Amino acid sequence: MPCVGLVAQDKRSDDLARRITPLISDYQGDVAVGIKNLSGEGEFWYRHDQPMATASLIKLPLLVATYQQIDSATVDPAQLIELTREDQVPGSGILSQHFSPGLKLPLIDAIRLMIRYSDNTATNLVIDQVGLPTTTESMKSLGLVHTQLHAKVYRRDTSIAPKRSQRYGLGSTSAADMIKLLEGIHTHQVASKTSCEAMIGHLLSCDDQVKLAAGLPSGTKIAHKTGGVSSVRTDAGIIFGPGEHQAFAICVLTENNKDRGWSADSAPHRLIADIGRAAYQAFYGNAASADSPESTRLQLGAHGDLVESLQRTLNARMTPSPRLSIDGDFGPMTEAAVMRFQESKQLPSTGIVDEETFAALGTLIDQDEAVPAPATLNAQWPEKESADPLQGVPFVTAKAWAIVDADSGALIAGQHENDPRPMASTTKLMTAMVISELAKHDSGVWSQTVTFSKRADDTVGSSTRLRVGESLTVEQLMYGLLLPSGNDASVAFAEHFGAQHELLATAFPERTWTATAAYDRFIEAMNLLAERHELQHTTFVNPHGLTEPGHQASARDLAKLAVAAGSRQKIMRVVATPQYGCTVTGPGGYQRHVAWYNTNRLLKINGYEGVKTGTTGAAGACLIAKGTRDGQSRIVVVLGSASSDARYSDTRNLFRWGWNRYLAGQADTDRP
Repeated sequence: MPCVGLVAQDKRSDDLARRITPLISDYQGDVAVGIKNLSGEGEFWYRHDQPMATASLIKLPLLVATYQQIDSATVDPAQLIELTREDQVPGSGILSQHFSPGLKLPLIDAIRLMIRYSDNTATNLVIDQVGLPTTTESMKSLGLVHTQLHAKVYRRDTSIAPKRSQRYGLGSTSAADMIKLLEGIHTHQVASKTSCEAMIGHLLSCDDQVKLAAGLPSGTKIAHKTGGVSSVRTDAGIIFGPGEHQAFAICVLTENNKDRGWSADSAPHRLIADIGRAAYQAFYGNAASADSPESTRLQLGAHGDLVESLQRTLNARMTPSPRLSIDGDFGPMTEAAVMRFQESKQLPSTGIVDEETFAALGTLIDQDEAVPAPATLNAQWPEKESADPLQGVPFVTAKAWAIVDADSGALIAGQHENDPRPMASTTKLMTAMVISELAKHDSGVWSQTVTFSKRADDTVGSSTRLRVGESLTVEQLMYGLLLPSGNDASVAFAEHFGAQHELLATAFPERTWTATAAYDRFIEAMNLLAERHELQHTTFVNPHGLTEPGHQASARDLAKLAVAAGSRQKIMRVVATPQYGCTVTGPGGYQRHVAWYNTNRLLKINGYEGVKTGTTGAAGACLIAKGTRDGQSRIVVVLGSASSDARYSDTRNLFRWGWNRYLAGQADTDRP
């Protein structure tokens, strides 16, 4: 990629260009950079006026727009917001994963979550309070024409700029816009001084350490916001120097990255870190930040692990305890506690933790649990366990697993195979089985038309990306259910078939239906079919597998279900399909093509034939898999593997062990 659009104006700027240009010139992807010294000379600009995708970086302009509304009393930071199930969207953050609908939190806390953890659900709650168009209007008033928020997160249907959403996704900006915005925060020009200082506090708490922060000296203060989706990685913020009043604004935008990995060593993350490091060195050399471990002082505005240790120590050694939050942010509450501690020790009450204060505190408490003294710890060696046996099943990360014969259903081996556990999207195999059961009584089921409701479209998590009002056949949607693991497809199916009383009564004549809602009747059918297949440790609460109390299955039960599914030709054809495309029809008659790709990586390897993946925070990484070698077909189920990669390693190791036992002539019914 040619290095065009570079701007340098002075000696410091020349140094920036000398350091940063080589980093950009060989990079495989599109890059835009803006850097401006906020306390002296020195600038660097590269494609700075080019609008680019932001991903979650757009939450920084939203932050500014929100505080402008706080300043004008249009919104109240103390206003309580109630979290609903419809609010919870996937992706980064903690509200969807760890909190239940009905939670009430003040707007200011939602703002904090939006910036510190890039919480997508919190972001949408903030957007609801200030209004979706407000951010774009606010940025336009500041002269930032490229900076626009297009829609709520994971809610493309809310877009107020559909064409821009298609090109840029959640939002757009330019490096020049972001530098101007950051400078306005730093100089208190975009909002009141109080609000600008509050915004800096939020940005200092950002917990992303793999982009700009990764390239800076340990302890450097950086008030920033990052973003990342697919081929887009971004970071922008204010980096503070080692001296008082030293700071520079920086923005790095990347898209169309060839390397789309998420590790700290991925190419876009390394590029952003390297640019941040080069800028810091150009401005300050290798000087350590005022808050770095090399410094002997901690004061208001500091953050990091050392501040956490300080907070724990103050809580433990002061009477009464100040009960500080262990958040690593040296704020007014921590400063007040330090001052009170200093007074108790007859030290100058400065609120700054210097050498004298550290000495008075004694050995800091680094963890919530007491750490043994070094002499005690070093004198104790734990006893070793027995050596690993040479015989036995492979060591796997899965919390439960089972291997069965795919033809007879006989259990070959398992560990914790009868323990009920969250099962994530392996649930959808039963969703498909209910539809197949209905089709046994009416073959026309497969050609019925399913139309997406708003409830289906609003379903969070993995998605077919179909929209409310769009329609397709049951057979087509089965691919959307089982390939991309569409949670929305499962809801559409439940609503569609749950409403067909006569067909349900024909397929399940022994059932007296208790549910009145179509969706709930479909769940009843799932549980009835589970009873028929003697799934003794399985209960279904929903058709998709998102975490809900009581929604669980055992590895052995899921293996039984997979054996039963093996006789359903349409299901087995779908789960063995690597990719599938179809045309859907929307309201008014428009048509569009959709493409779905199977989430099961084992389909890339000869001998594997499906069946279903699943992942949630509660369930871990799960997989039901079918494989055949030398005429021997096996079903392997793993629940609670440590990661997506681990579930495939676990599964392949268990398959190989099972097949080797057969080749060695060992009885398949022997237990490990």
